[in-house]
Amino acid sequence: MKNNNVIILLMVFLMMAIFNAQSVFAAKLEKVIIGHPAALSGKYAKAGEQAVAGIQAAVDWVNSVHGGIAVDGKKVPLDYKYYDCESRKESVTSLLERLITSDKVHFTFAPYSSGLTLAGAPIAEKYGMVYMDHGGASDKIFRQGFEYVVQTIGPGSRYHAGTLEMIKKIDPTTNPHPKKIALAYEDSEFARSVMDGAEEKAKELGFDIVFKRTYPKGVTDLTPLLSDLKAAAPDVVIGGGHFQDGQLLNKQMADLGINTRLLSLIAAATLPAFGEALGEFAEGVMGPSHWEYGVTFSKEGAAKEGLTWIGPSQDEYVKLFKKAVGSDTLPDYHAAEASAAVLALVLAVEKVNSVDPDVVRDALGELKFMSFYGNWDIDKTGKQVGHAMVDVQWQKGERKIVWPESAKTADVVYPKPDFK
Repeated sequence: MKNNNVIILLMVFLMMAIFNAQSVFAAKLEKVIIGHPAALSGKYAKAGEQAVAGIQAAVDWVNSVHGGIAVDGKKVPLDYKYYDCESRKESVTSLLERLITSDKVHFTFAPYSSGLTLAGAPIAEKYGMVYMDHGGASDKIFRQGFEYVVQTIGPGSRYHAGTLEMIKKIDPTTNPHPKKIALAYEDSEFARSVMDGAEEKAKELGFDIVFKRTYPKGVTDLTPLLSDLKAAAPDVVIGGGHFQDGQLLNKQMADLGINTRLLSLIAAATLPAFGEALGEFAEGVMGPSHWEYGVTFSKEGAAKEGLTWIGPSQDEYVKLFKKAVGSDTLPDYHAAEASAAVLALVLAVEKVNSVDPDVVRDALGELKFMSFYGNWDIDKTGKQVGHAMVDVQWQKGERKIVWPESAKTADVVYPKPDFK
């Protein structure tokens, strides 16, 4: 009997020790930290700068308006730790290691671009760390069997689907209807996935693909490719990859006098810097976007769809973004998608009342919500399936939403003005 009492006492002490350890752990959670190897210089700097400011704006909203993140019965602040990866894969991997092992972040964010996102994914997997993908659109990312990658940006295969649907619906009685499509994309993971999706959609809609070619990353002269493209006499050119090559493609098309009825470039044409750099050469150029100022999503709209709403309104978000950058610069979709990734993470943590990465990853898989960015929902691989694209066109120095019909702020200018 005496031995039994000793065993019971030991069990009681053990239970108390476990309870106290859990309580101490909970008490020590003074903030939730997100870590980010951001692309603030190098090839992806333009989009990377937007992403960082977007995350800062969302963190500001979480802390100043939402009151922090509710975990274990109390609200703690959200903290954002980032370093410049210089748009280099080797820096992404080393900085993720540093953020996880030295800075002790609770969750990680991927850098902008599919290639850099893919570079960091194995590190996140190694440490069992949730890895929020805000700027890696390649479908290939989600065919690798990664368990912790969670996408907010839509998959690349859908980028030009809406563009082609819009072109198909152009009234053939008022303008010659475009039939011939040229595909000219950067040779990168992201751009190839867009090209493959565009090719499939174009064939489905009955377009003739008269030209299809990729060009190397870091290209400085597209004249040989564009000379062949000009000979194919396409009605529409769609392509691009990122900011620098998209700008080059547009400018050299103008230099060579390649006038098509429409030109749509991924990534580049949606950035304010594109219009600033190209001036009149940007007129009429289109691009698919994940978000543009003027696309209105609201708490009331979420209620109608039976979805959870989180975050600021569009106008409130723009104010927060301007505060983050310290200027009147407007956010583009690179900022908005990064902000939406923060909001998704907040909802998941609060849903499970935990910062345990496995529990939070499971919660992210169950979320369906709306924010100023639009709808959010992922499939079992972590790929974004709930968010829809919009198409914008440069008109008189401004980006106008021209597709879909339900969201447009202007009619598409077709055919686009000729290069002069």
